[in-house]
Amino acid sequence: MKAVARTMYGSADVLEFVDVNKPAVADDEILIRVHAAGAGPEVWHLMTGLPYLVRVMGFGLRKPKNPILGTDVAGVVEAVGREVTELRIGDAVFGTCAGSFAEYACARADHVAPKPTNLTLEQAAVLPTSGCTALQGLHDVGRIEAGQSVLIIGASGGVGTFAVQLAKAFGAEVTGVCRTDAIDLVRSLGADHVIDYTSDDFADGARRYDLILDTAGRRSLTHLRRALSPHGTLVIVGGEGGGKWTGGFERQIVRATLLSVVVPQRLRPLTSTARRKDLLVLKEFAEDGKLTPVVSKSCPLREAAKVLSDADEGHGRGKVVITI
Repeated sequence: MKAVARTMYGSADVLEFVDVNKPAVADDEILIRVHAAGAGPEVWHLMTGLPYLVRVMGFGLRKPKNPILGTDVAGVVEAVGREVTELRIGDAVFGTCAGSFAEYACARADHVAPKPTNLTLEQAAVLPTSGCTALQGLHDVGRIEAGQSVLIIGASGGVGTFAVQLAKAFGAEVTGVCRTDAIDLVRSLGADHVIDYTSDDFADGARRYDLILDTAGRRSLTHLRRALSPHGTLVIVGGEGGGKWTGGFERQIVRATLLSVVVPQRLRPLTSTARRKDLLVLKEFAEDGKLTPVVSKSCPLREAAKVLSDADEGHGRGKVVITI
């Protein structure tokens, strides 16, 4: 089968379009005939091995453990392991796996769910990682409630576009922060207010928010707290910015956690996982018309390196989909 793989960490130049063996299915897995795979900053981190903390987390210290890139996946079940009872051959599914940039990929059955009936496989492929991150950040960690004022920083990005829609679905008053050229997009997603960060400061003291979801990862805790209500909650997503060793994770995990001990505001880091139960929640929101993935661009598998070369810039709209 064809796949996009690499034998070392690095820029998109290390990627190769190669022939590899079709993966064997474990007892608790399914084999997916991949139709589409999502691509975003999370893939860039695994491609480059940056920050180095990513390598320590089990992806390989000196070189990648799994040469095939890609996490988000959507496709059709080709085979099922002996312990799998929820899915059948021929089912259209979406979820996460190791190595989705390939014609076939194996995924744990509890990491996938039936595809939303009203979404294409391409749309479903960009939903798992970013959608689950937005859902867990707002609901599980942020404890969002109807009527709250919610600020989404990075509202036009992969996580942000889902977060705006989900926050509205939960009944919140939503303000999105984005660049000038993304204002119309964020408004179209349902945001009640939009702040252009190139000309306005959301932390200027004019308003404070009950819940802030920071998906951009490059602002100081001091700056973010100025926009947070005295007993509000700040949820920090991902580890963008920072140095090569820990990236933004030092701010997210160490500083925010320690500061929470001495201030009345809740400062919480988020490390998300695409769980089946959350995928089913996203499926329901999508089928109810409350959640629509934003696909910024699409390209065939052999051209994946082109769209990954700038995945770390952090100014994208929605997510990129790789078609197989």
